[in-house]
Amino acid sequence: MWTLDQKETTEILSHCFDNGINFIDTANGYSQGTSESYIGNAIKELGVAREDVIIASKVYFNEGKLSREAILREIDGTLERLGTDYLDLYQIHRFDYDTPMLETMEALNDLVECGKVRAIGASAMYGYQFHNMQVLADANGLTRFSTMQNHYNLLYREDERELIPICEQYGVSRIPYSPLAGGHLAHSGWSTDSARSRTDKVLKDKYDGSKDNDMEIIERVEELSKSYDVPMSQIALAWHFKKGVTAPIVGGTKVSHLNDAIASVDMDLKDDDVKYLEEPYRPHTIVGAL
Repeated sequence: MWTLDQKETTEILSHCFDNGINFIDTANGYSQGTSESYIGNAIKELGVAREDVIIASKVYFNEGKLSREAILREIDGTLERLGTDYLDLYQIHRFDYDTPMLETMEALNDLVECGKVRAIGASAMYGYQFHNMQVLADANGLTRFSTMQNHYNLLYREDERELIPICEQYGVSRIPYSPLAGGHLAHSGWSTDSARSRTDKVLKDKYDGSKDNDMEIIERVEELSKSYDVPMSQIALAWHFKKGVTAPIVGGTKVSHLNDAIASVDMDLKDDDVKYLEEPYRPHTIVGAL
């Protein structure tokens, strides 16, 4: 209810490409598949060379989850909607308790070997699950995961306990989703009158339970943003780069959102700033891993 249509998507991506952003993340289930279609149409309409854009998509929230049959079926639908014959990165959207890990890893490896996928990644799961899948890949001579798209931001840092150290152990690039906590880290107060604030039930489920603690952190982000004279989102995103994140997945719906994200790349927070932002954090209920 809060996502963009084809025209708006094309305009946003045009601004991205004009300003050096070339990594696009989507999934087979986003907006019932229209996300992939809009992205594919925009790339074609804008005349962007395929080799100049890095496209990532996902599989899991579909019939069969991560079974071999499902993976081989879903990749073809994804490629068709995106209008390409390969993905730069194919990610498992969650851990599948119903499918043997070896079956999933072999299917993903086959996609790499046949050229439909160049690299594979994982998304929100427990550290031991990610570790076990990497070990299994090594033991069977299969492709390892190169990336982890986990739930990570100043309001949710539970993966610092195990998952992030495991990523570092394996040299895995981190590309977290919700780097701005669904917008909470981009404005003062808790909610706004935006379409997303009014309609995104998932957003409410993620964060409303820890609102009191989170507001302490949000107030510190706002304080630092005033000190640096930059938008709050720049502070929150600059924190990611300070923490070793490769590319936070920013769900910008306006050109101004993208401009703030671009500016955050060159912003260098001081160590004392990072400590100040992190200090109020208290353990949160696990959100993301199933």
